[in-house]
Amino acid sequence: MNKSTILTASLTALLFTAACTTDPFTGEQQISRTAGGAGIGAVAGAALGTLAGGDDRRNALIGAGIGALAGGGIGAYMDRQQAELRAQLQGTGVSVTRVGNNIVLNMPSNITFATDQDSISSGFFPTLNSVVLVLKKYNQTLIDVYGHTDSTGDDGYNLGLSQRRAQSVASYLSSQGVNGQRFAVQGFGETRPIADNSTDAGRAQNRRVEIQLVPLSQ
Repeated sequence: MNKSTILTASLTALLFTAACTTDPFTGEQQISRTAGGAGIGAVAGAALGTLAGGDDRRNALIGAGIGALAGGGIGAYMDRQQAELRAQLQGTGVSVTRVGNNIVLNMPSNITFATDQDSISSGFFPTLNSVVLVLKKYNQTLIDVYGHTDSTGDDGYNLGLSQRRAQSVASYLSSQGVNGQRFAVQGFGETRPIADNSTDAGRAQNRRVEIQLVPLSQ
């Protein structure tokens, strides 16, 4: 993993932690766009783009005729996409979180993969199909798929497992008609925990795949 990857991922995590609030209607976490505002959205978006080769994908998509978003239209576009994702994913176990103008889907491994496996559990396909519907409708976003594990076992093995799981999710979404040029995939292994690895509950939270949707902007 290069220094740019570590820096940008750490920056995104810092921004998320610094301005996190809870939606009073859904109970889900989101970043305050009034407190952090355009600054958080711009920096987080730039970080994710650098991390996942966003410029190359952006240029390829725009060259293929997919229009870029601009100005105030970005937030409104992502608002609509977020609302539809929440409606589609209600009760599935997948959380929908807003980070500035980006959207993060957190998919816990207990509903996505069997223990130590990288093939998607058959029961999770309907949930992914719901995600596909929204991703195809809102095609002016880049799709970053990140895999994470807990700290149990060998570091190298965990890194490989997280990469394979992220790739499995991205490959399925692409196979269902989501434009493959929108995707970037990265496994982080155990290096990006969101909970305490010393407890069963914490380890369960850390085993996850995240999909981050970044607006295709000018």
